[in-house]
Amino acid sequence: QVQLVESGGGLVQAGGSLRLACAASGRTFSNYAVGWFRQAPGKERWFVAAISRSGRTTFYADSVKGRFTISRDNAKITVYLQMSSLKPEDTAMYYCAAESSVEHSQDPLRYHNWGQGTQVTVSS
Repeated sequence: QVQLVESGGGLVQAGGSLRLACAASGRTFSNYAVGWFRQAPGKERWFVAAISRSGRTTFYADSVKGRFTISRDNAKITVYLQMSSLKPEDTAMYYCAAESSVEHSQDPLRYHNWGQGTQVTVSS
């Protein structure tokens, strides 16, 4: 098991930027693929971005491509989600998740370690 704590959420105007961080503890973080997911009230949890265990491969939902960047610092056992050109439709609770049994995944059901989430609100 690995414990995850998200931070960096907040209220921002449309067009602004935020950087989310997912700090891990408990196990060798470089053995884990990491994904970011988001969930708006009354909606399902959706894939946002993922990064492979090595950090060499990244994936993005079409809705965030070109605006969000996922990266990882295994020395600091942290994964980041840099979000730019934010839109009101990006408003959601953002969760990071980690999984050691896959190299990478966009499927939330593949992840067994989740953080508590950080709220992102984008005003128009």
